Amino acid sequence: MTIHFYGIPNCDTVKKARVWLDGKGLDYTFHDYKKEGADAGKVAAWIDAAGIDTVLNKRGTTFRKLPDEDKADIDAAKAVSLLVQHPSMIKRPIVEHPGGLLVGFKPEEWDAAF
Repeated sequence: MTIHFYGIPNCDTVKKARVWLDGKGLDYTFHDYKKEGADAGKVAAWIDAAGIDTVLNKRGTTFRKLPDEDKADIDAAKAVSLLVQHPSMIKRPIVEHPGGLLVGFKPEEWDAAF
């Protein structure tokens, strides 16, 4: 099974999710947004699959510091552009696996997926 894990290594939620995967003995590849950036095609696919409100983290400081015009009228194209420019606004972690997509870390959802 191929698991692709996207996040930021020092994020507490990412750390918890990685511990969970390691505890289950599941192998995964880790993509660090801070070092590798965010791919527009991937971000668009995640938004198509899970929705803007699920993928875009509006609670973080990066989003709150955006100018009001950037926060207004966010459609899929604008969300992709913002998330590629500011990958720390992507909800973490995002995990692609053969059964689908997981956004955020909820152990009960992960148990069901794996």
